[in-house]
Amino acid sequence: MNEKSNGVTRRKFLLHLSVMSPVLALFALKGRDFVGLTFAQTATPAATLEPTALDCVASPSMTEGPYFVDEMLKRVDIRTDPTDNTVKQGVPLNLQITVFNVNGNACSPLKGAQIDIWHCDATGLYSDEAANNTVGKKFLRGYQLTDDSGLVNFTTIYPGWYRGRTVHIHGKVRTFSADGTQSYAFNTQLFFDDKLTDQIHAQAPYNAHGNRDTTNATDMVYNGTDAGAATPDAHDLGEKMLLTLTKDGDGYAAKLNIGVDLSKPSAQSFTQPGSGGQPPRGGNPGFGTPPAIATANN
Repeated sequence: MNEKSNGVTRRKFLLHLSVMSPVLALFALKGRDFVGLTFAQTATPAATLEPTALDCVASPSMTEGPYFVDEMLKRVDIRTDPTDNTVKQGVPLNLQITVFNVNGNACSPLKGAQIDIWHCDATGLYSDEAANNTVGKKFLRGYQLTDDSGLVNFTTIYPGWYRGRTVHIHGKVRTFSADGTQSYAFNTQLFFDDKLTDQIHAQAPYNAHGNRDTTNATDMVYNGTDAGAATPDAHDLGEKMLLTLTKDGDGYAAKLNIGVDLSKPSAQSFTQPGSGGQPPRGGNPGFGTPPAIATANN
């Protein structure tokens, strides 16, 4: 289920970009060979970026994991369990995701794609899972369809932890043909700064769960050492999907760009037998996700 090299140099480069204007930063990226890009610190909303302004690079594909359930819950606020109207407690998190279609060295907003996210609660439990004794529950799961700008918004909570994994959110991008058959699927995971996690997890209700046993540095998915991420740049996949959070009232907000290459083979999905999960509509169950990587033109 568990789901560093040149990393220091790349980190320093990204830190330099964070103090540049959005336009200068985009031109500075030209010719760089990155596997995934996020623009959480960019002042210009992602949806306003010209499609040709980016040297497009597809975000890294990661294992779906065993806890995906295709509940088909179209909603913005995923904190509520619609089966009993209870609301999951935790530090609020507003997540804005913009999805781009990678086509050569150009990006264009991907309209009408289905974006699912799901994650555990403050005590490390997923909904609708026999292993978590939550079958029938539907908290912290949901999807949205991207608008003309490729944008979706979710309201959730900062995730908790469970044994063997660092703190993360699962994400899935899917497209469907006119008859409802799945034509493309992409799986990835979003990660959080360990220091911020420690601060938040010292608060209620997180602190009732105790100290976590896995950090980013020791997480197999973050490091790309799990079976589904055997790529040349797998050593720092998680760093490329590390969210930058800003204070937002009593919680946090994050903005993320995801690039997908629709010409690559669709990512497979994993459904754990007996877990309560179901294969995604139109898709075939499988284990892991093949890499979906497009490199920038030099």
